[in-house]
Formats: sequence, structure tokens, C-alpha cells
Amino acid sequence: MSPRLIGKPLQVKTNLCYAEMEAQFVFDDKTIRRTFIRKVYAILMVQLLVTVGIVSLFSFCITFFVTYIALSCCGDLSFYNTKSVVLCLGITALVCLSVTIFSFQSKIDVTSCEGVLFSLCMVMLLCAITISIVVPFGYVPWLHAIYAVGGAILFTLFLAFDTQLLLGNKRHSISPEEYIFATLSIYLDIIYLFSFLLQIMGGGRE
Repeated sequence: MSPRLIGKPLQVKTNLCYAEMEAQFVFDDKTIRRTFIRKVYAILMVQLLVTVGIVSLFSFCITFFVTYIALSCCGDLSFYNTKSVVLCLGITALVCLSVTIFSFQSKIDVTSCEGVLFSLCMVMLLCAITISIVVPFGYVPWLHAIYAVGGAILFTLFLAFDTQLLLGNKRHSISPEEYIFATLSIYLDIIYLFSFLLQIMGGGRE
């Protein structure tokens, strides 16, 4: 029998073995990635629940005595009213849900736009410097509003960027071993988004 005829079945078997090993590797990688995503969102939910609990405590459960003492000691002290805080919490939750669904379902690779995000960060930095220079001469509401809207948009994009890093099927991804870093990144995106939304609703301060 020709050596070529003998070699062909061996080559076919070898290719099948490699194909099976590759399929098993892909399956294991997907399993690890799913476990990683579940772990990140489990820790994130705990962090957000604690944060919402603290916000609720200071928004709803501050006694009249403590409020009176604070206002007496600091005449210029101002608080966001409860309606503004609840409204911003609701908007933040809707934005986060929408961005998460978009990040998991969309074919658009936000992780490839790191240059755009960096440029937007530089613009926000320049705006912050400008505001810090202008504010001592007088508060400019429209300038602060533009800065707050820009910050909300920027951290919405960062939320999509950090969410897609979890998936592992985009241009950039994060290692499953770095679940703490991934959780903190998404958590900070949400907190900054909430804070900028609260600044946009600044008319609700009292």
C-alpha cells in the first residue's frame, strides 16, 4: 500500500483530534467567561445595593434635629431634594439597563474607540479647568450644564466600553482573573453617571 494512502487516514484523525481539542477549548473559554461575567455583576449588585442604601439613608432618614444643626452651622449648606435624587436614580438605572443590552447585543465594537474616549476626556478636563477659572468671578449656569451633560454622555460611553471588555469577543478584553478591577470600573462609571445627572437636575436643589 502506498505511504500516501496510509498517511491520509492518520492526517484525517489528527485533524479531527485538533478540531475536538479546539472545540473543547472554545467551550471552556465561554464557560469561564460566563462565570466571570456572573461574578462581576454579582459583586456590582452588592456594591450598588449598599450605595443605594446609603443614599436612601441620607435622603429619607435624616432626623429633623440633625438637619437643623447642619443648617444652623452651615448657612450655605444645600441638599438635593428627594425628588431629584429619586429621579436621577431612575434615569441612571434605565441608562445602565439600555447600555448593558446594547453592549451584549450590538455588533458595534466600542472597545476599538479608546482614542475617541481619550479625546473626550481631554475636552472634559479643559472644560473643568475653564469652569474652575470662571466660577470665582461668578457662577455660569449654562456652562456648568454643558459640562454636566458632557460628563453624563462620556461616562455612558465608558459604561458601554467597560461592559464590552467583559465579553471577550471584541478588539480588547479583560482577563477573567481581573474581576475586581472590572467590577470597580463599571461601578465608578455608574456613580459618575449618577453624579453628573444630579448636576443636570441642579435646579432641584434646596
